[in-house]
Amino acid sequence: MIEALTSLAAFDRAAGITRTEAAAPLARASFPVMPAASTGGTDFGDVMAQLATGLRTSLRTGEATAISGIQGKATTQQVVEAVMDAEQSLQTAIAVRDKVVAAYLELSRMPI
Repeated sequence: MIEALTSLAAFDRAAGITRTEAAAPLARASFPVMPAASTGGTDFGDVMAQLATGLRTSLRTGEATAISGIQGKATTQQVVEAVMDAEQSLQTAIAVRDKVVAAYLELSRMPI
């Protein structure tokens, strides 16, 4: 299920990541820690790539933990926590996408 969403080569290039094996099933995913403000500033593309990587890891971890729970290798609490974390990550991704689309539409309506 997650593979279908993240298998696009364009997504991988935009996120600046390479294909790796699925995350460890019971590992807790978290968003990448942003570096302290540097003298040159942070590139928007880098921020979006880090966000995409964190979201992808969270979704994969949730899916892997759910499968482990079905197999009896994970507790119910671990499954619920991982799935809720994945759901929150997906909602964040949708909110960011909506804001980006809204900004693009607003820019496209501006007179030249």
